[in-house]
Amino acid sequence: MNIVFFGSDNFAAPSLKALLTSAHKISCVVTQPDRKKGRAFHLQATPIKRSAYTSGIEIYQPEAANAGESIEFLKTLSPDLFIVIAYGQILSQEILSIPKIFAINVHASNLPKYRGAAPINWAIINGERITGITIIKMTQELDAGPIILQETAEIRDEDTVITLEEKLSKKAAQLLIDSLKSIEDKTYNLTEQDEDKVSSAPKLKKEDGLINWERSAQDINNLIRGCLGWPGTFTYYNGKLLKIYKAKISSQVRQFPSSSSGQILNVSKEGIVVVTGKDNLTIEELQIEGKKRMKVEEFIAGHKIIVGERFDKK
Repeated sequence: MNIVFFGSDNFAAPSLKALLTSAHKISCVVTQPDRKKGRAFHLQATPIKRSAYTSGIEIYQPEAANAGESIEFLKTLSPDLFIVIAYGQILSQEILSIPKIFAINVHASNLPKYRGAAPINWAIINGERITGITIIKMTQELDAGPIILQETAEIRDEDTVITLEEKLSKKAAQLLIDSLKSIEDKTYNLTEQDEDKVSSAPKLKKEDGLINWERSAQDINNLIRGCLGWPGTFTYYNGKLLKIYKAKISSQVRQFPSSSSGQILNVSKEGIVVVTGKDNLTIEELQIEGKKRMKVEEFIAGHKIIVGERFDKK
Protein backbone atom coordinates (compact mmCIF):
# COMPACT_ATOMS: atom_id res chain seq x y z
CA MET A 1 0.00 0.00 0.00
CA ASN A 2 1.04 3.59 -0.65
CA ILE A 3 1.13 5.30 2.75
CA VAL A 4 1.54 8.88 3.93
CA PHE A 5 2.82 8.97 7.51
CA PHE A 6 1.90 11.85 9.84
CA GLY A 7 3.97 12.07 13.01
CA SER A 8 6.16 14.37 15.07
CA ASP A 9 6.80 12.99 18.56
CA ASN A 10 9.21 10.26 19.71
CA PHE A 11 6.19 8.02 20.34
CA ALA A 12 5.75 7.65 16.56
CA ALA A 13 9.37 6.67 15.84
CA PRO A 14 9.14 2.86 16.36
CA SER A 15 6.07 2.73 14.12
CA LEU A 16 7.85 4.62 11.34
CA LYS A 17 10.84 2.29 11.69
CA ALA A 18 8.56 -0.76 11.44
CA LEU A 19 6.92 0.64 8.31
CA LEU A 20 10.28 1.31 6.68
CA THR A 21 11.21 -2.37 7.03
CA SER A 22 7.81 -3.56 5.75
CA ALA A 23 6.66 -4.16 2.19
CA HIS A 24 4.59 -0.97 2.20
CA LYS A 25 5.62 2.17 0.36
CA ILE A 26 6.00 5.35 2.43
CA SER A 27 5.64 8.08 -0.17
CA CYS A 28 5.90 10.99 2.28
CA VAL A 29 6.34 11.83 5.95
CA VAL A 30 4.35 14.81 7.19
CA THR A 31 5.69 16.36 10.37
CA GLN A 32 5.61 19.63 12.28
CA PRO A 33 7.84 22.50 11.14
CA ASP A 34 11.23 22.98 12.81
CA ARG A 35 10.83 25.03 16.00
CA LYS A 36 13.18 27.16 18.08
CA LYS A 37 13.93 25.41 21.36
CA GLY A 38 16.31 25.56 24.29
CA ARG A 39 17.98 28.54 25.89
CA ALA A 40 19.77 29.42 22.64
CA PHE A 41 16.54 29.13 20.62
CA HIS A 42 18.16 27.04 17.90
CA LEU A 43 15.88 25.53 15.27
CA GLN A 44 15.24 21.87 16.00
CA ALA A 45 13.65 19.25 13.79
CA THR A 46 11.08 16.79 15.13
CA PRO A 47 12.32 13.28 16.01
CA ILE A 48 10.28 11.96 13.08
CA LYS A 49 11.91 14.35 10.62
CA ARG A 50 15.32 13.18 11.78
CA SER A 51 14.32 9.53 11.31
CA ALA A 52 12.80 10.15 7.88
CA TYR A 53 15.74 12.22 6.71
CA THR A 54 18.20 9.37 7.17
CA SER A 55 15.91 7.11 5.12
CA GLY A 56 15.67 9.46 2.16
CA ILE A 57 11.87 9.75 2.31
CA GLU A 58 10.21 12.95 1.13
CA ILE A 59 9.42 15.20 4.11
CA TYR A 60 6.60 17.72 4.17
CA GLN A 61 6.29 20.27 7.02
CA PRO A 62 3.20 22.44 6.57
CA GLU A 63 2.52 25.14 9.13
CA ALA A 64 -1.18 24.36 8.68
CA ALA A 65 -1.92 20.85 7.44
CA ASN A 66 -5.51 21.78 6.55
CA ALA A 67 -4.53 24.68 4.28
CA GLY A 68 -5.47 24.49 0.61
CA GLU A 69 -1.90 24.04 -0.61
CA SER A 70 -1.38 21.12 1.80
CA ILE A 71 -4.55 19.43 0.61
CA GLU A 72 -3.53 19.78 -3.03
CA PHE A 73 -0.05 18.43 -2.34
CA LEU A 74 -1.36 15.40 -0.45
CA LYS A 75 -3.76 14.60 -3.29
CA THR A 76 -0.86 14.42 -5.75
CA LEU A 77 0.59 11.52 -3.73
CA SER A 78 -2.48 9.32 -4.46
CA PRO A 79 -2.22 7.57 -1.07
CA ASP A 80 -4.06 4.40 -0.17
CA LEU A 81 -3.78 5.13 3.53
CA PHE A 82 -2.88 7.87 5.98
CA ILE A 83 -1.25 6.81 9.25
CA VAL A 84 -1.39 9.46 12.00
CA ILE A 85 0.61 9.05 15.23
CA ALA A 86 1.37 11.89 17.65
CA TYR A 87 1.35 14.41 14.81
CA GLY A 88 0.28 17.55 16.68
CA GLN A 89 -2.40 18.99 14.40
CA ILE A 90 -6.08 18.08 14.08
CA LEU A 91 -6.89 17.06 10.51
CA SER A 92 -10.03 18.25 8.72
CA GLN A 93 -12.55 15.94 7.11
CA GLU A 94 -11.30 17.11 3.72
CA ILE A 95 -7.83 15.82 4.58
CA LEU A 96 -9.19 12.55 6.02
CA SER A 97 -11.12 11.94 2.77
CA ILE A 98 -8.02 11.98 0.57
CA PRO A 99 -6.78 8.34 0.98
CA LYS A 100 -8.35 5.69 -1.24
CA ILE A 101 -9.00 3.43 1.79
CA PHE A 102 -9.09 5.69 4.87
CA ALA A 103 -6.94 7.35 7.53
CA ILE A 104 -5.96 5.50 10.70
CA ASN A 105 -4.70 6.77 14.04
CA VAL A 106 -2.60 5.03 16.69
CA HIS A 107 -3.64 6.17 20.17
CA ALA A 108 -1.95 5.36 23.49
CA SER A 109 -4.94 4.27 25.57
CA ASN A 110 -7.75 1.76 25.66
CA LEU A 111 -10.27 3.91 23.82
CA PRO A 112 -12.81 5.24 24.56
CA LYS A 113 -10.87 5.96 27.77
CA TYR A 114 -8.49 8.92 27.67
CA ARG A 115 -9.32 10.62 24.42
CA GLY A 116 -7.03 13.59 23.92
CA ALA A 117 -3.42 14.77 23.75
CA ALA A 118 -1.99 13.26 26.96
CA PRO A 119 -3.41 9.75 27.52
CA ILE A 120 -0.23 8.25 29.00
CA ASN A 121 0.19 11.09 31.49
CA TRP A 122 -3.38 11.01 32.73
CA ALA A 123 -3.51 7.22 33.04
CA ILE A 124 -0.55 7.38 35.46
CA ILE A 125 -1.82 10.49 37.28
CA ASN A 126 -5.20 8.83 37.85
CA GLY A 127 -3.62 5.65 39.21
CA GLU A 128 -4.69 3.31 36.42
CA ARG A 129 -3.19 -0.18 36.48
CA ILE A 130 -4.01 -1.00 32.85
CA THR A 131 -3.67 1.04 29.68
CA GLY A 132 -3.05 0.06 26.07
CA ILE A 133 -2.85 0.88 22.38
CA THR A 134 -5.84 1.41 20.11
CA ILE A 135 -5.82 1.71 16.34
CA ILE A 136 -8.86 3.44 14.89
CA LYS A 137 -10.28 4.55 11.59
CA MET A 138 -10.19 8.32 11.89
CA THR A 139 -13.28 10.50 11.95
CA GLN A 140 -13.62 14.26 12.37
CA GLU A 141 -14.33 13.90 16.09
CA LEU A 142 -11.07 13.56 18.03
CA ASP A 143 -10.15 9.93 18.89
CA ALA A 144 -13.74 8.83 18.37
CA GLY A 145 -13.49 6.61 15.28
CA PRO A 146 -14.29 2.90 15.20
CA ILE A 147 -11.66 0.52 16.54
CA ILE A 148 -9.62 -1.69 14.21
CA LEU A 149 -7.37 -3.31 16.82
CA GLN A 150 -6.72 -2.83 20.52
CA GLU A 151 -4.24 -4.34 22.99
CA THR A 152 -3.82 -3.76 26.72
CA ALA A 153 -0.63 -3.09 28.68
CA GLU A 154 0.18 -3.08 32.40
CA ILE A 155 1.20 0.08 34.25
CA ARG A 156 3.80 -0.91 36.84
CA ASP A 157 4.43 0.91 40.11
CA GLU A 158 7.82 2.08 38.89
CA ASP A 159 6.57 3.33 35.52
CA THR A 160 6.83 7.02 34.67
CA VAL A 161 5.38 8.70 31.61
CA ILE A 162 8.82 8.31 29.99
CA THR A 163 9.20 4.56 30.56
CA LEU A 164 5.56 3.79 29.79
CA GLU A 165 5.65 5.81 26.57
CA GLU A 166 8.67 3.84 25.41
CA LYS A 167 6.95 0.51 26.11
CA LEU A 168 3.70 1.55 24.47
CA SER A 169 5.46 2.96 21.40
CA LYS A 170 7.02 -0.47 20.73
CA LYS A 171 3.68 -2.20 21.25
CA ALA A 172 2.07 0.33 18.90
CA ALA A 173 4.53 -0.48 16.12
CA GLN A 174 3.66 -4.19 16.14
CA LEU A 175 -0.08 -3.56 16.43
CA LEU A 176 0.13 -1.15 13.50
CA ILE A 177 1.76 -3.77 11.27
CA ASP A 178 -0.95 -6.27 12.28
CA SER A 179 -3.61 -3.71 11.45
CA LEU A 180 -2.13 -3.00 8.02
CA LYS A 181 -2.17 -6.71 7.21
CA SER A 182 -5.85 -6.96 8.10
CA ILE A 183 -6.62 -3.87 6.02
CA GLU A 184 -4.66 -5.17 3.04
CA ASP A 185 -6.33 -8.60 3.32
CA LYS A 186 -9.74 -6.97 3.91
CA THR A 187 -10.21 -9.07 7.05
CA TYR A 188 -10.47 -6.19 9.53
CA ASN A 189 -13.58 -5.36 11.55
CA LEU A 190 -14.63 -1.92 12.76
CA THR A 191 -16.00 -1.77 16.31
CA GLU A 192 -17.77 1.40 17.38
CA GLN A 193 -16.60 2.95 20.65
CA ASP A 194 -18.91 2.92 23.65
CA GLU A 195 -19.77 6.59 24.20
CA ASP A 196 -20.90 5.87 27.77
CA LYS A 197 -17.30 5.00 28.71
CA VAL A 198 -15.57 8.06 27.28
CA SER A 199 -13.00 9.92 29.41
CA SER A 200 -10.68 12.73 28.42
CA ALA A 201 -6.92 13.33 28.54
CA PRO A 202 -6.41 17.01 27.73
CA LYS A 203 -3.02 18.56 27.11
CA LEU A 204 -1.26 19.23 30.40
CA LYS A 205 -0.76 22.81 31.59
CA LYS A 206 2.03 24.07 33.83
CA GLU A 207 -0.33 24.44 36.79
CA ASP A 208 -1.30 20.74 36.57
CA GLY A 209 2.09 19.93 38.10
CA LEU A 210 1.52 21.91 41.31
CA ILE A 211 1.38 19.56 44.32
CA ASN A 212 -1.57 19.73 46.68
CA TRP A 213 -0.19 18.24 49.88
CA GLU A 214 -3.74 17.57 51.12
CA ARG A 215 -3.88 14.71 48.59
CA SER A 216 -2.63 11.26 49.54
CA ALA A 217 1.00 10.24 49.13
CA GLN A 218 -0.15 7.78 46.46
CA ASP A 219 -1.91 10.52 44.48
CA ILE A 220 1.11 12.83 44.72
CA ASN A 221 3.50 10.07 43.68
CA ASN A 222 1.26 9.31 40.69
CA LEU A 223 1.40 13.00 39.76
CA ILE A 224 5.20 13.02 39.94
CA ARG A 225 5.42 9.93 37.70
CA GLY A 226 2.80 11.20 35.27
CA CYS A 227 4.18 14.73 34.89
CA LEU A 228 7.86 13.84 34.53
CA GLY A 229 9.36 15.90 31.73
CA TRP A 230 6.38 18.17 31.12
CA PRO A 231 4.95 19.97 33.00
CA GLY A 232 7.04 18.62 35.86
CA THR A 233 5.84 18.42 39.45
CA PHE A 234 6.59 21.25 41.84
CA THR A 235 5.95 22.88 45.20
CA TYR A 236 7.41 25.89 47.01
CA TYR A 237 9.84 26.12 49.92
CA ASN A 238 10.48 29.51 51.56
CA GLY A 239 9.13 31.23 48.44
CA LYS A 240 11.32 29.31 45.99
CA LEU A 241 10.02 26.90 43.39
CA LEU A 242 11.08 23.33 44.11
CA LYS A 243 10.74 20.66 41.41
CA ILE A 244 10.34 17.04 42.48
CA TYR A 245 11.45 14.26 40.14
CA LYS A 246 11.31 11.11 42.22
CA ALA A 247 9.63 10.04 45.46
CA LYS A 248 8.18 7.05 47.26
CA ILE A 249 5.35 6.42 49.70
CA SER A 250 6.40 6.12 53.33
CA SER A 251 3.41 4.97 55.35
CA GLN A 252 5.67 3.51 58.04
CA VAL A 253 7.01 6.91 59.18
CA ARG A 254 5.15 8.09 62.28
CA GLN A 255 3.70 11.60 62.12
CA PHE A 256 4.00 14.12 64.94
CA PRO A 257 0.66 14.75 66.68
CA SER A 258 0.56 18.36 65.45
CA SER A 259 1.84 17.73 61.93
CA SER A 260 -0.07 19.09 58.92
CA SER A 261 -0.03 18.43 55.19
CA GLY A 262 3.16 19.68 53.55
CA GLN A 263 5.15 19.66 56.80
CA ILE A 264 8.68 18.23 56.74
CA LEU A 265 9.04 15.33 59.20
CA ASN A 266 12.55 14.14 58.57
CA VAL A 267 15.62 15.01 56.50
CA SER A 268 18.35 12.48 55.76
CA LYS A 269 20.41 11.18 52.86
CA GLU A 270 17.64 8.63 52.28
CA GLY A 271 15.10 11.37 51.59
CA ILE A 272 13.00 14.29 52.77
CA VAL A 273 9.86 12.94 54.43
CA VAL A 274 6.75 15.10 54.02
CA VAL A 275 3.26 14.80 55.52
CA THR A 276 0.39 14.35 53.04
CA GLY A 277 -3.35 13.89 53.39
CA LYS A 278 -2.74 10.15 53.81
CA ASP A 279 0.62 8.52 54.58
CA ASN A 280 3.90 10.36 54.03
CA LEU A 281 5.99 10.98 50.95
CA THR A 282 9.78 10.60 50.82
CA ILE A 283 11.38 12.87 48.22
CA GLU A 284 14.43 11.28 46.61
CA GLU A 285 15.33 13.59 43.72
CA LEU A 286 14.65 17.32 43.41
CA GLN A 287 15.74 20.70 42.08
CA ILE A 288 15.40 24.16 43.58
CA GLU A 289 15.08 27.10 41.21
CA GLY A 290 18.38 28.31 39.83
CA LYS A 291 20.16 25.06 40.62
CA LYS A 292 20.63 21.70 38.92
CA ARG A 293 18.61 18.54 39.47
CA MET A 294 20.08 16.48 42.36
CA LYS A 295 19.62 13.31 44.35
CA VAL A 296 18.53 14.12 47.89
CA GLU A 297 21.89 13.25 49.46
CA GLU A 298 23.64 15.83 47.28
CA PHE A 299 20.84 18.35 47.72
CA ILE A 300 20.83 18.42 51.54
CA ALA A 301 24.62 18.76 51.57
CA GLY A 302 24.25 22.21 50.02
CA HIS A 303 20.76 23.34 51.07
CA LYS A 304 19.31 23.67 54.54
CA ILE A 305 15.93 21.98 54.86
CA ILE A 306 14.46 22.38 58.34
CA VAL A 307 12.28 19.75 60.01
CA GLY A 308 8.92 21.24 60.98
CA GLU A 309 8.78 23.77 58.14
CA ARG A 310 6.35 23.27 55.27
CA PHE A 311 6.28 22.90 51.54
CA ASP A 312 3.41 24.94 50.16
CA LYS A 313 1.53 26.07 47.04
CA LYS A 314 3.45 29.36 46.97
